[in-house]
Amino acid sequence: MADCLVIGGNGFLGSHVVDSLRRRGHHVAAFDRFGVQPVQFSEEGVDVIPGDFLNAADVRGAVAGRDVVLHFLSTTDPASAEDDPTLDIRTNVLASVELFAACVEAGVGKVYFASTGGAIYGDQERTTFREEDVTVPVSPYSIGKQTIEGYLRYFRRKHGLDSTSFRISNPYGPRQNPAKRQGVIPIFLRNVALGRPLRVYGDGSMIRDYLYVEDMAEMVAHAVSDGTQHELYNLGSGLGTSLREVVRLVTSVTGRQPLVETTPVPSTFVDHVVLDTSRFAAEFGTRPLTSLEDGMRRTWAEIAGDSA
Repeated sequence: MADCLVIGGNGFLGSHVVDSLRRRGHHVAAFDRFGVQPVQFSEEGVDVIPGDFLNAADVRGAVAGRDVVLHFLSTTDPASAEDDPTLDIRTNVLASVELFAACVEAGVGKVYFASTGGAIYGDQERTTFREEDVTVPVSPYSIGKQTIEGYLRYFRRKHGLDSTSFRISNPYGPRQNPAKRQGVIPIFLRNVALGRPLRVYGDGSMIRDYLYVEDMAEMVAHAVSDGTQHELYNLGSGLGTSLREVVRLVTSVTGRQPLVETTPVPSTFVDHVVLDTSRFAAEFGTRPLTSLEDGMRRTWAEIAGDSA
């Protein structure tokens, strides 16, 4: 079993990865700004390492002696990166490069990075994307993710740092902060709980590939446990769902009829993205995925409980 450090281990994605790795018997440490919010992961035996991702000394101390480092922290989300594109460069990209340098210095065996599959391919004629397809990101957030992927290639070539990037589609589920401007499903569900309208972009035909977060975490833990043959994997459901269908499911899951408002589609939004996950399936096999409706019901149970 590996000694794993999850950077962002108390966040939405990272906390679920921590739980999945622990269930597989790995030794796991979670690095994050603990104290800002309660501990999110549920498994016992996790080492808690409070620290600031933007503090190079904190990062160097956390990675020392680790076999595997999983980079699941982002200082920005799509909205904040678009509000100030330099913020992503000054914080997210720079700190990621410093993390990789610290991993080289510490002799870390493998780095895994949570990239984006929902935006990095951009708008193209094709609607389903494989890892080999060209990427044409148009938003600062996705450009930043591609840049970090590029630096991993540099550290692999220059310093021999082994790494794998996961292009994750549109993850959703429990522990996702609905107060943020990322994640249409928790945002919609929270708005329903608070009696607020749902804001739909355009005519609601926009297609996304939604992946339940616990399924994502199991995929990552499987890859870490068995080792990877490739430097890049798409992680998604392989199914496309329109925004109109999301609204219909929200209505069904909550049993409430929300008011829907339409708004223009932002110019940096991709219209249609579904991920081809055959590379991951060929290497690690397939497992049943949580249906969108079931995943939304579990997410609603948490949000409705918090709002009660």
